[in-house]
Amino acid sequence: MQEITVYTTLVCSYCHAAKRLLEQRGLAFKEVDLTHNPKLRQELSEANSGYRTVPMIFIGREFIGGFTELAALDRSGSLTAKVNAP
Repeated sequence: MQEITVYTTLVCSYCHAAKRLLEQRGLAFKEVDLTHNPKLRQELSEANSGYRTVPMIFIGREFIGGFTELAALDRSGSLTAKVNAP
C-alpha cells in the first residue's frame, strides 16, 4: 500500500476537502502543515514543475496534484487502485 501525504495550510478549503474525501474513503494519510514553513513549500513547488497551490498530494513518491486531481482519480475509480499498487 502506498503512503498518502497531503501538504496543507490552515486556511485552505481545498485542503479540508481533500482530507475529507480521503477520510470518507477510509484512506489513511499523513498531513504536513506548510503554514509556518514557506521554505519547504517553495522547495516542493520547485520539485513539482512550479505547482504552487495547496493541497499538494503525493501517493507514494508520485505527485498527483491538488484536490481537483484527487477528486478526478476518485471519480474514475483509480484512487484506490493507485494507493494499493505495489
